[in-house]
Amino acid sequence: MEKLQAFLNPDRLESLTSSGIALGVNVLIALAILIVGLWVSKKAKNTIVKLSQKSPHLDDTLFKFLGSIVRWVIMAFVIIAILNRFGVETTSIVALLGAAGLAVGLALQGAMSNMAAGVMLMLFRPYKVGDFVDAGGHFGNVEDINLFTTDMQTFDNQKIIIPNGKIWGEKIINHSHHPVRGVEMKFNVAYDDDIEKAKSVINEVLAAHPQIVADPAPFVEVETLTERSAELVVRPFTDGANYFDVRYSVPEAVMKALGKAGMTTPYPATRVLMKK
Repeated sequence: MEKLQAFLNPDRLESLTSSGIALGVNVLIALAILIVGLWVSKKAKNTIVKLSQKSPHLDDTLFKFLGSIVRWVIMAFVIIAILNRFGVETTSIVALLGAAGLAVGLALQGAMSNMAAGVMLMLFRPYKVGDFVDAGGHFGNVEDINLFTTDMQTFDNQKIIIPNGKIWGEKIINHSHHPVRGVEMKFNVAYDDDIEKAKSVINEVLAAHPQIVADPAPFVEVETLTERSAELVVRPFTDGANYFDVRYSVPEAVMKALGKAGMTTPYPATRVLMKK
């Protein structure tokens, strides 16, 4: 009976009522913070994702990733605010999260470097999927670009996965960037042969090639004079997709055409004089 009377004490009831009301208010405020935080984080993510849709040069994957990061950062602050509302000391939690983030960053330093390079590749777009590139010491067709690696297919049908950090730190040659490309090659014509006739024969071969365009016109001129021949530089132009077809088909066609025109192929020779 005494315990019941103590429990029903007006002062105690008032204290319990006040505590219950305060707890209920805190719960309602925490729910409000959570709902607003979820809405703001989702809105922020969608806004960032929509930025990539405004320009074809921006990568969807990158902005989805950035949007997810922003969303979780906002939610982290929301959780800290809710805990702080219930009287939980959040200073130590923030310090712990900072220390954990630093430890993870140091442990994943190489991966983070590749991710940073992937972000730069997706922002500046030096190449895209389908391009033929020479990057990271390898040449091939780009199959996929993600935050950490670039996947390429070589001409001998091998799949190469290159870390983005290695690509971004070196020279990148995009063979597919311009729609029309020049294909440079060189031919030697003997001094005994007619240079102008040789140039005419080469121009005929280039004009008959189905993958060589007329505009810009092919360039055929003498570049240098060697010990045994005149060296012609030949630069026809073709669509970027046909670059290698032209590069490997024209030399044989030119060699056959020069042979039919009665011209000899100069080759290194050593002359030995012997005295009796």
